[in-house]
Amino acid sequence: MSEAVAGAVAERFTQLYGAEPEGVWAAPGRVNLIGEHTDYNDGFVMPFALPHTAVAAVSRREDGVLRLHSADIDAGVVELRVADLAPESDKNWTAYPSGVVWALREAGHEVTGADIHLASTVPSGAGLSSSAALEVVIALALNDLYALGLRGWQLARLCQRAENVYVGAPVGIMDQTAAACCEAGHALFLDTRDLSQRQIPFDLAAEGMRLLVVDTQVKHSHSEGEYGKRRAGCEKGAALLGVDALRDVPYAELDAALERLGDEEEVRRLVRHVVTEDERVERVVALLESGDTRAIGPVLAEGHASLRDDFRISCPELDLVVDTALASGALGARMTGGGFGGSAIVLTEAADVDAVTKAVEEAFAAAGFTAPRVFEAVPSAGARRIR
Repeated sequence: MSEAVAGAVAERFTQLYGAEPEGVWAAPGRVNLIGEHTDYNDGFVMPFALPHTAVAAVSRREDGVLRLHSADIDAGVVELRVADLAPESDKNWTAYPSGVVWALREAGHEVTGADIHLASTVPSGAGLSSSAALEVVIALALNDLYALGLRGWQLARLCQRAENVYVGAPVGIMDQTAAACCEAGHALFLDTRDLSQRQIPFDLAAEGMRLLVVDTQVKHSHSEGEYGKRRAGCEKGAALLGVDALRDVPYAELDAALERLGDEEEVRRLVRHVVTEDERVERVVALLESGDTRAIGPVLAEGHASLRDDFRISCPELDLVVDTALASGALGARMTGGGFGGSAIVLTEAADVDAVTKAVEEAFAAAGFTAPRVFEAVPSAGARRIR
């Protein structure tokens, strides 16, 4: 994050509100290396932060007024009263920052208003957690300005509540925790049940590899029905198996669990994905810690097959990225994020980046799809104050 970016955001804030901001903060988007749709099942995930960030210039107010402006949306300054904030009352972009203010106040923190200007480089609708970045940057700024003393995992919990209850999207805890807690050069091994964390070194460049993000340009929305249906199906599976969450089904006992579900075929598929995906996360952690990084490639491909065939949340564009990349010599590839569009990740040797990228772009052109956006994912820092 350059000083120039922070300066530009602060300057725009001053133009909008007539005074300099008290500070400028940043929070990143994320890529999930492995562990998809396990977070709301109390399972394991392994995200890392992107260099792409949501940036917020913020000052406190004492009059109960919340003023919001986004550089990315042509809507002018939106003015709200913090006392009037209520769940699902706002269906616009402002629901994300105002939801954070609501969640903080509902938790007993005296937030009396703010002036906020936002700008983001996290692609929206690409499965890279642009909404979580927006929530966490607001939460961190208000935490600092109001001296609330909350830690990163606590801010993540509040941001998840804002998105679940205020926005109405049934997301898990991974995205907000990644934005709040990731460290540069590492992937975050997170147990979503108790939020225990381990920073796993993940420096692909030092080993001659790269991780590409391929944004298919197919937009998705978590608050639409299909994501919620998958979550409800997982909860049904846990209830039928008599466990608190699918995380409690041991991998070694998966076959027996599936047999107990009988003719509940849709639930069987969801359970199989979640249980095997948790095991894949643990495998990837073990491989990275043993220094066998290239061996994670086939595990990523396994994860994609499970998301495609069992969870059924892929789409033709995501499948084309994965199939083309693997056929072009990539070490591994899979969709990442909530599904139904968004992005895929591709693990490849550094020397093969251009060839794999060209093959994917040509495959999209031949299929008549919108050209994808391809960029390298470098594990970056989590949320922080930058000015």
